[in-house]
Amino acid sequence: MPETAKQPQQQSYRIHPYARDLEVRVTGLTDEGGIYCADSIFYPTGGGQPGDSGKLVWDGGEIEIATAVKAEPGAPGAVILVPAEPQPLPPVGAQVQQHLDWERRHRHMRVHTALHLLSVAIPLPVTGGQIGSEKGRLDFDMPERPEDLEAIERQLNDWIAQDLKVVEHWITDAELEAQPDLVKTLSVAPPKGQGWVRLVAIGEEADRIDLQPCGGTHVASTGEIGGLRIGKIEKKGKMNRRVHLHLA
Repeated sequence: MPETAKQPQQQSYRIHPYARDLEVRVTGLTDEGGIYCADSIFYPTGGGQPGDSGKLVWDGGEIEIATAVKAEPGAPGAVILVPAEPQPLPPVGAQVQQHLDWERRHRHMRVHTALHLLSVAIPLPVTGGQIGSEKGRLDFDMPERPEDLEAIERQLNDWIAQDLKVVEHWITDAELEAQPDLVKTLSVAPPKGQGWVRLVAIGEEADRIDLQPCGGTHVASTGEIGGLRIGKIEKKGKMNRRVHLHLA
């Protein structure tokens, strides 16, 4: 990390993406029944990645969490946990156990990293994307359909077989502005404005195949993704095509 970029204080979902449980204090409640905590292993919806689900357990109660969303600046927590149904909520100040639906989250991580690989295999500007638990998709500025989809699929699975490490780096906003080629997305700007930007790299040094801004969760190495297959390709406009990618 460059000396000019200081890694910010982060929630546990980013620092410890493999954490499945966390004991934490409730810091507030929303008028709509959402729950703020001092920390969160639940990823909040953003960047095409769905919010995590799971449950909260405390002395005297428990509640299913359907999703998580980002809180507004100045709120008593960075993440709002959204219950699946209206139920009694834990009191402010209570100690709760956060339990993540790990299987769903890990699938999101596998699909997310796979989509980064797809953006390398198809080296065209990305106009959108979405992550699911079984598949994901990227929209490309792609006038013509790729001629050899089997070759693209083989390349994806070859990178998986190489078990390339997935790591993060931090750079300043100014350093990102000086390297605009790092940004692949046309429709979504990378998360910046706090003086720093998180980059996700696939492969290290000479083996690196990708480096791009990203705020989501990823597997630790490409081998965790498992097999991939390319699904249907949809035409979404004169210059836009949607490529679906499935976990095999």
